[in-house]
Amino acid sequence: MKALRFGRHAAIAAIAVGALALTACGSDNATGTPAGSPAAGGANVTGTLTGIGSSAQGAAMDVWKTNFAAANQGVTVQYSPDGSGAGRKAILDGSAQFAGSDAYLKDDELASSTAQCGPDGALNIPVYISPIAVAYNLPEVKELKLDAPTVAKIFRGEIAAWNDPAIAALNPDATLPDLKVTPVHRSDDSGTTSNFTDYLSAAAPDAWTDKAAGIWPASLGGENAKGTSGVVKTVTDTPGAVTYADDSAVSGKLGTAEIKVGSTFTKISAEAAAKAVDAGSPVEGRNANDLSIKLDRATTVEGVYPIVLVSFHIVCSSYDTQATADLVKAFESYVVSDAGQNAAAEAAKSAPLSKTLQDKALKSIESIKAKS
Repeated sequence: MKALRFGRHAAIAAIAVGALALTACGSDNATGTPAGSPAAGGANVTGTLTGIGSSAQGAAMDVWKTNFAAANQGVTVQYSPDGSGAGRKAILDGSAQFAGSDAYLKDDELASSTAQCGPDGALNIPVYISPIAVAYNLPEVKELKLDAPTVAKIFRGEIAAWNDPAIAALNPDATLPDLKVTPVHRSDDSGTTSNFTDYLSAAAPDAWTDKAAGIWPASLGGENAKGTSGVVKTVTDTPGAVTYADDSAVSGKLGTAEIKVGSTFTKISAEAAAKAVDAGSPVEGRNANDLSIKLDRATTVEGVYPIVLVSFHIVCSSYDTQATADLVKAFESYVVSDAGQNAAAEAAKSAPLSKTLQDKALKSIESIKAKS
């Protein structure tokens, strides 16, 4: 994993909160981080902050909201992991102050965000980087290698058994069982699905003929479950099942496939996911403070794991009150700080933001203001 950077950005987060000139209150918290510590925001703000969205962010959000609220006695942070689609809907209709989403706002969503967020609309700020595992329930198969076309055929239901010749050709040294393949997909509008199908459509266009989307193609059928925890539980309970899910949710429970990139196979890891993000490019036509990232899913660069999600916090560029704007800025400054990224890495196996991306995120957060 990338070296984690302490001090500079944690201090920036502390200054950002301290600059709000709100009274700090001292207490201890259950995580062992002293209240008022720069590691969790530095000084107290007050109010309730409500977020809805990505279930992949669940483990990271648990530690972020706990640390921040514990260090700021007058704060309550609420987060409901109802899926990325639900989160984007919530920020657009004003029922949440921020959304967690494993996909940045589409152009039409961004255009409609001006109704709630003012003329500059919403901002997509990357906060969480994690590889998406192709996770399977075959305890006797310790290592499994797959390429994009084979993954696509598995999830389209075109490969019926684990000892299919296409899988066997990629795994000549493995003993593959004559067992039914049961692909399991998300039933909800999911950023993880959007990222996974984006990979398949880019890396295996001949095998995956559907467009990338957050909702699984209805024509494919198959088993389904709601949320990251739902698909992981279904696969865990079903021998021969396979799904796609945030790596933090499957570690130690299921096998994870190595993915062919160029002429080699890449094991899933936070480091390999971070390389994919660093090779990404800004989405064109966006606000200067919007940090939407387009990934190169068809990369052939060795050591890159291309099935990766960059999960965003979608916030308004302006809020109805200064108090809400200040609270959002304080929380998000902690999330992208070294301390926040370190907490997420420990809790969820995520990859920390690079220094360049971290600096851009802090600049974007600082631009949030109250409506005039």
